[in-house]
Amino acid sequence: MKNPFGKKVTTAYRAFSFPGHYVWDSAVIYAEGKYHLYSSAWEDRFGFGHSWLFESAICHAVADKPEGPYTFESVVLPRRGREYFDGMNTHNTCIRYWNGKYYLYYFGTTYPDRGGRPIPGTVVQETWNRKRVGVAVADHPEGPFVRRDTPLLEPRDPRFFDCTITTNPTVAVLPSGKTYLIYKSRSAADAPMELGVAVAEKPDGPFTRLSDEPILRFPGGQQIEDPFLWYDEKRKKFCIIAKDCGCTDHPENCFTGHWGSGFYAESDDCVHFEIPEDPLVYTRDLTYEDGTKSVPCNLERPSLLFDETGTPTHLFCAAGDGGAPYTFDGTTYVVCMKLG
Repeated sequence: MKNPFGKKVTTAYRAFSFPGHYVWDSAVIYAEGKYHLYSSAWEDRFGFGHSWLFESAICHAVADKPEGPYTFESVVLPRRGREYFDGMNTHNTCIRYWNGKYYLYYFGTTYPDRGGRPIPGTVVQETWNRKRVGVAVADHPEGPFVRRDTPLLEPRDPRFFDCTITTNPTVAVLPSGKTYLIYKSRSAADAPMELGVAVAEKPDGPFTRLSDEPILRFPGGQQIEDPFLWYDEKRKKFCIIAKDCGCTDHPENCFTGHWGSGFYAESDDCVHFEIPEDPLVYTRDLTYEDGTKSVPCNLERPSLLFDETGTPTHLFCAAGDGGAPYTFDGTTYVVCMKLG
């Protein structure tokens, strides 16, 4: 099996930043003459840390060209009350269009009022364990997006690996509307994160699992996270790119040999994935349009933009500058990379 990406990543652009805020992840779609980007954002006065779990809300930005720059327009999934599963925090975007509707997938969580902003400790674990996949639907890319009051997919009981959370959704919608959903979960607080897959006859469900076991389980200690899923109609393949996140100190535990780089795999059924001999899609070594080079401390949450033929044209990642992973020098941003 050959990696269809090869060395396709070319020029990089700083596509979106939001002054006074951290941004993390992105999902981009072309609609109504504009490029629409959805990203998780929160005020930088809270720091990065665990704030993505407590302070995040999904925002919408627009641009005239794929590489941006994108201009903030509005918060489309704000807080809406502690009683909702997603009432206090929305995060991790995935946007799809089908049959006249825009489907915005995300995870949401909530936490009780404890007299002020939550502090790290047991509150982090409690809030983490409430993470659930949700979907919001709109007639237009700017919204309004209408949310369900219940999660799209609940955890299962402790017999299964996904008994704690459902989070980090990525979705492939076939022309018929049949929808495949990959999500992340784990069996316990100290267990590794693993990926499950579910299917529905339409984008808003109901979803049923395709397998009781996680997909892409690796016996050698390798790990991937935050996959982006799509269906290649020409090749009749389910495809993913994901962050290769083996141990930062041991590149041999990374499929690609580079921590934080992009990993590729594909499948006939969205359950059994094949990994090419060289699965590398991109590294953290970036070359910008003016010729300058950069190695962000993080480059992750990959997502793709497609043209009208279904061919990927641009790759987007969350990024930040710093001396070590997650040690950001005060800012994060979305990078767009052209695919040659």
